Amino acid sequence: MSTLQDKTQLRVDLERKLFKVPRISFTSQEVLEAERDVIFSKCWLYLGHVSEIPKPGQFVTRTVGGRNIVFSRDMEKRVNAFLNTCPHRGATVVRDRAGTAKSFQCFYHGWVFGIDGGLKSQPGAESYSESINQGGEVDLARVPRLEEYRGFWFVCFDKAAVSLFDYLGNAREYIDLVADHSEAGMEVVGGTQEYSIRANWKLLVENSIDGYHASTTHASYLDYLKGTAGALAAVPLKGHGVDLGGGHAVIQYAAPWGRPIAQWIPAWGETGKQDVERLLAGLTTRFGEERAKRIALTNRNLLIFPNLIINDIMAITVRTFYPLAPNYQNVNAWALAPVGENEWARKNRLENFLEFLGPGGFATPDDVEALQQCQAGYDNAREAGWNDISKGMGREIPAMDDEVQMRAFWTQWNKMLGKIDKQD
Repeated sequence: MSTLQDKTQLRVDLERKLFKVPRISFTSQEVLEAERDVIFSKCWLYLGHVSEIPKPGQFVTRTVGGRNIVFSRDMEKRVNAFLNTCPHRGATVVRDRAGTAKSFQCFYHGWVFGIDGGLKSQPGAESYSESINQGGEVDLARVPRLEEYRGFWFVCFDKAAVSLFDYLGNAREYIDLVADHSEAGMEVVGGTQEYSIRANWKLLVENSIDGYHASTTHASYLDYLKGTAGALAAVPLKGHGVDLGGGHAVIQYAAPWGRPIAQWIPAWGETGKQDVERLLAGLTTRFGEERAKRIALTNRNLLIFPNLIINDIMAITVRTFYPLAPNYQNVNAWALAPVGENEWARKNRLENFLEFLGPGGFATPDDVEALQQCQAGYDNAREAGWNDISKGMGREIPAMDDEVQMRAFWTQWNKMLGKIDKQD
């Protein structure tokens, strides 16, 4: 009888430069359960950005790794993350998506908890032992680990996990490139965008760092750019992919669209040109010419294993996604922008975001259709059992439309899934 490790084992032939992924990994409930156990319960997962809870008493609720979590800033300005389930009988305590509060009351029996998750009061308290909350036993349960890097807050449900700093490893450099857009910091703009895709979550991982599909799947967008006065026609989609270790990966590339951080396009006119020149001069003063140009003129699609994508392209989107079934996932996305940028830059940034990255833009509907068509192929043609992810294998410097990024993800995924059988 084959084990889960046998079913999910990659086929890697270094001599022939072939890298194959078994399609059962996109269709199997057993694989999904294993992913929940050894990936979503062991890895650092993105929770939210510091700008979402800037003031004491502010909170947001969201589902991370299958857990309902309250992300809050308490009255002492500390950031907290606790599980949104009452320690009394399990009811959801905080039912609002976001807001400001000093305390939360469970609607079932009326227990009251502070913005920091600590128990404040209970109806009929005289009937309980005075030591009921000794050591915080009936406070809202905190997540095992909560850490931050450059304003991005992460949780981990494994107390023994390495620090977030170590986990991010070489990916920190690319988060820095985003966080350094503004001395004043970065902020989420306009709340959360949510949608679902009838496809396995790993398909969206691949798609998000895949430079190979742009010229075909997004041909309509590239044609649109060519037909406007907005694009820099002389700038091709050209760059390289990098395996950052630990399953993290990135593609970096030049592109014809405008970047409000400091890549001008003719459609923005002289006023826009002056503003972009000012922004680039500020970056140069802060970081020197080489790094300033890298921040301003280079696009990047960054994967933080397993499921955080930061697209720093014509605008910035932060995206996470979680499986509900082997062929179904929920997606959350946020637009990120420099704090205090002027009205012109913010307007063009958000127009860029909605035009390409938003749920109704050029990119997302195309991508959703492509991923759902892939899932249909897996579900309806099971005798075709393998995906090929070999493009660029063996190249010293992989191009942006090679597949080293996906191989980085799958190698780490395979390593973690292998732990299931070793533990049994």
